[in-house]
Amino acid sequence: MSVAGLRTAARETVSGLPREFWWLWLSTLVNRLGAFVATFMALYLTLDRGYSASYAGLVAALHGLGGVISSLCAGVMTDRLGRRPTMLIAQLSTAVSVAVLGFMVHPFAIAGVAFLVGMASNASRPAVQAMMADIVPPKDRVRAFSLNYWAINLGFAVSSAAAGFIAEYSYLAGFIGEALMTLVCAVLVFVKVPESRPAQAPVKTVDGKRAKDEVRLTTVLRDGRFMGVVGLSFLVSLIFQQGYVGLPVAMGADGLSSSDFGTAIAVNGVLIVALQIPVTRFIQHRDPRRLLIISSLLAGYGFGLTAFAGSVAVYALTVCVWTLAEIVNAPTQTGLVVQLSPAQGRGRYQGVYTMSWSVAALVAPLMSGFVIDHYGAAWLWGACAVIGTVAALGYWLLMRNLPREETPGEENVPEPAPVPAQARPDQAEPDPAAAVAAAVVVERAV
Repeated sequence: MSVAGLRTAARETVSGLPREFWWLWLSTLVNRLGAFVATFMALYLTLDRGYSASYAGLVAALHGLGGVISSLCAGVMTDRLGRRPTMLIAQLSTAVSVAVLGFMVHPFAIAGVAFLVGMASNASRPAVQAMMADIVPPKDRVRAFSLNYWAINLGFAVSSAAAGFIAEYSYLAGFIGEALMTLVCAVLVFVKVPESRPAQAPVKTVDGKRAKDEVRLTTVLRDGRFMGVVGLSFLVSLIFQQGYVGLPVAMGADGLSSSDFGTAIAVNGVLIVALQIPVTRFIQHRDPRRLLIISSLLAGYGFGLTAFAGSVAVYALTVCVWTLAEIVNAPTQTGLVVQLSPAQGRGRYQGVYTMSWSVAALVAPLMSGFVIDHYGAAWLWGACAVIGTVAALGYWLLMRNLPREETPGEENVPEPAPVPAQARPDQAEPDPAAAVAAAVVVERAV
C-alpha cells in the first residue's frame, strides 16, 4: 500500500468519532503511561523491600482480589451514580492509594493497601466502557473499543520502558509518578467529559404501586446468554494470562533467561501497537460470531504451539499467533457485551464482564503452577489448546441466533424522551453533583 493509501486508511480509522470519545481515549493513554505498580510490584517487594517471592505472590493475589470485588461494585455505581462520578471516584482513589502504598513498610500495611489499590484501579473500567457505548454509535463501537485497546497497550509499552529506568533511581518516584498521572486523568475527565448516562426509564404502575424499570445485578446474573459469554470470556482470558505466568516459567525451564522472556513477550506489545488499527479496519464490519470463534482457536492453538518451542525465535513466533487472537478478541468481545446489554444496565453488565478477566488473573497463576509442577509445561500448553477449542464451540452455540444488525440489549428498553444533558451526550452539560463528588471523594481510571 502506498503512503497516501496508508494515510487514507489511518484517517478513516480515526474519523467520525465523537469529541468526548477522544478525551476519554486520551485519559486512558495518560493513565497507562503512568502505570508502575502492576508492572514492578513483584520486583519492588523482593528486591527493594527484601520480602520473599511467596509474600510478593500473596500481595499480587490481594491486588487481583480487589479488582474482582470492585468490578461488581463499580458496575452498580456506574448505573446509579453515573459514568463520570464513578470514573472520578476511581481515579482519585487510585491516585491516593498508590501514593500511600509507596510509603508503606510493614508487610500487613503493604498487603492491605495493595488490596485497596486493586479495588480502585479496576473500578473505572465498567464506567469507561459504558460511557464509550453511550457516546459512540453502534456501527463505530468495535472501532472505538479497538482504538481504546490500542491506547492501553501503547501507554503500557512506553511506561514499561520508562518505569525500568525510574525503578533504578527510586521505586518511590515510580509510585508518586503513577499517582500524579492518575490525577491528570481525573482532571481530564472532570473538565472535558460530560455525563452520558441515559435518563431513567419511565415510571410504571404495577398492582397499584409505582415501580421503575431497573436493571439490577440479579437481572444480569439471570441473563443466561450473557453469563455464557462471561464464562467464555473467562476461558479466553485464562489462556491469555499464561503469557505472563506460564510462559516465563516454561522458558526458564528450557534454560532461557529473563531477558529472553522479555524479548519474546515484547513481540506482543509491538504487534498490538503496529497492527491494532489496520486489523480494526478489517474486522469492524464483520460477523462478531466468526471473529470470536476464530480468535479463540488462535489463542488456544497459539499457546498450544509453545509445547514445540525451544528457542527464543520459536517462542516469539508463538507469541505472534496468540497476539493476533488478542487483537481481534478484545474489541469484538467488548462490543458483544454492549450489544447484549440494555442501555440503562450497561454499567452492571460491563462490571460482571470485567470480573471475568479479574478472576482469570487470580486463577491463571494457580493453574499454571499446578500443571507445570505435576505434569510439565507441555500439558499446560495442551490444556490451552483444549480450552480454546471449548471456547470456540461455546461461542458457536451461544451466538447462533444472535441478529447481525440489531442490538438486542437495547431493542427492548425504550429510549427515554429527550432530556437535557442526558439523551444527547454531545450536548450534555457537566453534572454539578459529579463536581461535588469529585471534591469530596477519591478515584481512578483504566
